[in-house]
This record gives sequence, C-alpha cells and structure tokens, in this order.
Amino acid sequence: MRNALAAAAVLAVSLPLAACSDDSRLVIQSDGESHVFTVELVDTPGSRAQGLMYRQELADDAGMLFDFQEERPVSFWMRNTFIPLDMLFISSDGVIRTIHVNAIPHDPTSIPSQVPVQFVLEIPGGRSTELGIEPGDTVEHARIKAAN
Repeated sequence: MRNALAAAAVLAVSLPLAACSDDSRLVIQSDGESHVFTVELVDTPGSRAQGLMYRQELADDAGMLFDFQEERPVSFWMRNTFIPLDMLFISSDGVIRTIHVNAIPHDPTSIPSQVPVQFVLEIPGGRSTELGIEPGDTVEHARIKAAN
C-alpha cells in the first residue's frame, strides 16, 4: 500500500511537469542538424511587452518564444534590454521567415518582422549565425504544432 501511495504521489507530481516541459523544449532544424533550446513561452500582451527586458544574461541554449495567436506583422525594440539578441520571425507552420541578428541593447529603433508571422524566437545575439540558422529553416515546438 505504501508503495502504491508513493507511486501515485510521483505520478501526480510528474504529470504537470511533463506538460510544462513540452512548452520549454524547442528545436530548430537547420541544414540537417537539430539545435535544441530551452525557451520561456510568452503569449499575453503583458508578458510579450516585458519580454527579456532587464535580463542580464541568457544561456547559449536558452530563448523566449513569443506567440501572437495569429499571423500578422509584428515589431520589436530593445528598450531596457541589456543583452544583444537574435530575433527569428516564424510563420504559423514553423518556417523561419526572417532573422534580425544582434539587435543592439537599449536601441529603441523598431525591428519589424517584414512579413506576417505568428511566432518570434529571441535567442542570444549571434547564435543564429554561429549555428548556421537561416530563413527557410524550421522550428519545432508544442505551440507551433498546435497552431497547425
């Protein structure tokens, strides 16, 4: 009985964690290679407005995935952002449409998507170039899969 209760407790704790882990894992398929990132998902006006502002660091394999719920033109800026970022503008089907490399910290200049997109992935500045990620590459994430 004690073992059954312990197993049930482990299961009760692990199920919510498993559901959360799907949202934190993102894979970019580029030139036959898979690049795995751990991402934070933001999908509300408030969380999108905050983004990565005030962060002092971002691990090489970390990022933030913005979900705008529909395809539309979007734009970003770097006000109150302390670290350079690459911005990957992604259509609802997971295809990277455009990339802005090394956005300058604190720069209030608008960075437009140039085309309608549903998702934007922010990763450390220069990483897309280091990894050879280009427009046309694909992104796999539970939220992108759900959009299709």
